[in-house]
Amino acid sequence: MFDVFKQWYKKNFSDPNAVTLMLVIVLTAGLITLFGDLLTPVFVAIVFAFLLEWPVKKATQLGLNRNLSTTLVITIFIGIMTTIFVMAIPVIWKQSIGLIKELPDMMVHIKRYIYTLPDLYPSLDPALITNLINNFDTKLVSVLENSVQTIMASLTDVVAILIYLILVPMMVFFIIKDKKDLLAGFDKIMPVRRRLITQVSNEMNEQIINYIRGKMIELFIVGGATYIAFAIMDLRYAAVLGLLVGLSVLIPYIGAAVVTVPVTAVALFQFGLTPDFYAVMIAYGVIQALDGNLLVPLLFSEAVDLNPVYIIVAVLFFGGLWGFWGVFFAIPLASLVKAVINAWSVKSVPENIQTDTCN
Repeated sequence: MFDVFKQWYKKNFSDPNAVTLMLVIVLTAGLITLFGDLLTPVFVAIVFAFLLEWPVKKATQLGLNRNLSTTLVITIFIGIMTTIFVMAIPVIWKQSIGLIKELPDMMVHIKRYIYTLPDLYPSLDPALITNLINNFDTKLVSVLENSVQTIMASLTDVVAILIYLILVPMMVFFIIKDKKDLLAGFDKIMPVRRRLITQVSNEMNEQIINYIRGKMIELFIVGGATYIAFAIMDLRYAAVLGLLVGLSVLIPYIGAAVVTVPVTAVALFQFGLTPDFYAVMIAYGVIQALDGNLLVPLLFSEAVDLNPVYIIVAVLFFGGLWGFWGVFFAIPLASLVKAVINAWSVKSVPENIQTDTCN
């Protein structure tokens, strides 16, 4: 047994580059696990920096210096987000209040329909339906209580809101403007033998930029298309449901499955089992199908190479480990694991080549 472990160790860790790669991964994961909550504003700033790097780069290619490009892009971005916030938030807030008030009636309506299922399908056990409803009530109360507590805690945390509104834009500005200086600073503290680290980071950098930009585009397209479709069909709370469907794209596969529940509940409560209900569900299904089969492959050509099983496992694992950010970055993290495995499987190059590469 010891010989097997010894052979495995020599195969994977005889190259100093592999050891430094493993140390950097472990230290980074440990830092995020221990100080993730404190570093959340930094993560938000980094996400927006990745998102805005592309337009800044395009602006510099037109002849503007990086400082002016960064200022211009961030100003335009803040202006657009502020406009959307001022226009959309009052509508979403009003519809959210209405939906919360009407939620108990929706649940009663849906439960009444479920209780009629044994009459429609005699093979169903009435006791099974009763247990299902009781369990559903218990879970629903728990989820609602946790949601209300989370929302109230967020609204009352004025300091956190000020940090996000003031410090995050400032950090985004300096991260983009001083990108070269920041990378040079990291380069000084990195190990000399970092061929595999450089290989993995180069592979992941462009992937993360494309992923964040693609997710934002997908969120607006899917959410906007859902809102327009539901508004045309006169479905109640179209803005809230459009927002939920848009946000669901941040959680691959699982998000779409979860958000189907409120969409179905609202449509069923408003229309019943009528042609209008089926029209809403067909429209929703078409949007989801176009998103999964057309939009996602166009926006995430790199990510679709991952098997859906790997993506779902990544969502569950990294989401349980790091919460929202683990879910948001599930696909890049799964791609990172894949890139590390690919880099590790490559045979070590001669030491003189490694030295030249690092220098």
